[in-house]
Amino acid sequence: VIIGCLVSLALFSTGRNTERELQEEARRLATVMTLLADEAVLENREYGLLINSTGYQVLSFAEDCACWSVSTDQQGYRLPEWVRLQLQLDGEPLQLGGSVDKEADGEEDEADEQSVQPQLLLLSSGELSAFSLRLEVRDLPQQAFAVSSDGFQLPAVTRVTD
Repeated sequence: VIIGCLVSLALFSTGRNTERELQEEARRLATVMTLLADEAVLENREYGLLINSTGYQVLSFAEDCACWSVSTDQQGYRLPEWVRLQLQLDGEPLQLGGSVDKEADGEEDEADEQSVQPQLLLLSSGELSAFSLRLEVRDLPQQAFAVSSDGFQLPAVTRVTD
């Protein structure tokens, strides 16, 4: 009985804890947004986040061409395949597009790069888009966390209870 309890305890502690991993992903995203918001104010620069069904990409606004471009110092981040994203801007749900990492798929061209538009803005004035981004486990939607902001405060992570 003692050996059985020790083995089950060892398996439980080393097993995959999707809820903890999901919370870490939500915290990572909130931290990235907080750092970008601080950087936007300090550098007097506009940043945006392009959120897709597989992850997110940091964009910066180029004054010379008045367009958004992929930030050269930030790479796109791909979430684990078991995570599903649901984005709401001002209470309205948005349909999320394809892959963040188009270079790996061989689909990126000049026209796509010129037309890229972020869903979330982090402005040099200290404001950001009012949003709610839900991260959930694909097979267990009751395990979910939300990263959200009212547009004036920095993003916060909360556990979603349905």
